[in-house]
Amino acid sequence: AAMSACEKGGEWERVLQLFSVMVQSEVDVDTITHNATISACEKAGEWKKVLQLYSDMVRSKVDSSIITFNAAISACEKAGKWEKALQLVSASAQSRVKSS
Repeated sequence: AAMSACEKGGEWERVLQLFSVMVQSEVDVDTITHNATISACEKAGEWKKVLQLYSDMVRSKVDSSIITFNAAISACEKAGKWEKALQLVSASAQSRVKSS
């Protein structure tokens, strides 16, 4: 709930801090937690951070969702990084994302 409130308030750096604390505290960070963090960074135009978070998600074997890919693709599109956006489109097709 705190992450969602910060995201909606444009406090992307605070969302990242909360995410970091959760990871360091060994709290289970799931798809929803990742999506909130990715969405906050996307809204702030932090496309590099979005891609880093997505990569961490894949490496940690956390399931991606359509929300994950939409936010990541949007971040790349806004930054003019169409090659990265196309890579994400391909990854979403290969992973058979869930609509949740």
